[in-house]
Amino acid sequence: MAEHEIALTRFFNDHLSGLGNAILGLVGLHAHNPARPWTNWITTQILVALVIVAVFAILRPRLSMNQPGKMQHIFEAIYNFLYSESKSNVGHHGHHYVAFFGSIFIFVLFSNLLGIIPGLESPTMFPYVPCGLAIASFLYYNFVGVKENGLGKYLAHFAGPIPALAPLMFPIEIISNLARPLSLTIRLYANMYAGEMVTVLFISLTYFLMPAVFMGLHVFVSFLQAYIFALMTMLYVGGAVAHEEH
Repeated sequence: MAEHEIALTRFFNDHLSGLGNAILGLVGLHAHNPARPWTNWITTQILVALVIVAVFAILRPRLSMNQPGKMQHIFEAIYNFLYSESKSNVGHHGHHYVAFFGSIFIFVLFSNLLGIIPGLESPTMFPYVPCGLAIASFLYYNFVGVKENGLGKYLAHFAGPIPALAPLMFPIEIISNLARPLSLTIRLYANMYAGEMVTVLFISLTYFLMPAVFMGLHVFVSFLQAYIFALMTMLYVGGAVAHEEH
């Protein structure tokens, strides 16, 4: 069954199908239907990225030490929260990684919240998007782990503290490490997909009071899942950059 196209995706397919096919061609892929190469999860991701750029473009010239506005207060609160969490979960040098944690948190949050706008869908309710974010986190924490400790010491983390058990612990830890992207993907995808379906179902059944309740629940889940994804990334980074003596 063909995917239901939201209005945004329909616009892309009606007017930018050539661009979509050209982009797919650059990475050696081909659309199942060349006449309609764009899908909802791609176009909504583009929209989220543009919204984030627009928000920070508006915020940047309004930053003030003496008279901060409401938007500045909101993002300062987000930054301070992530800074505190990174110090708690990564260590005293956790502030070095706040930029990545913040990028993950903001993108996931905006993607989750997009679903409460009528006619749009959360890109995180499609497994491809959480999977891409999980792979980005996986590559990042392994990269900073190698950068912080060196390849040899980083790999030694997987052997465990007891040398005699290293042959047993090493494959177990490698498998556990490789399973982390799957865990991150399923957690975010399953929660957002279920939340989206529940919201749509109750909106279709009643138009009095209940939709507002479930939209409020959707907002809560959106913040919670963005926090959990960022928190798990912090924990993985904390484990990757930890020195053996700690």
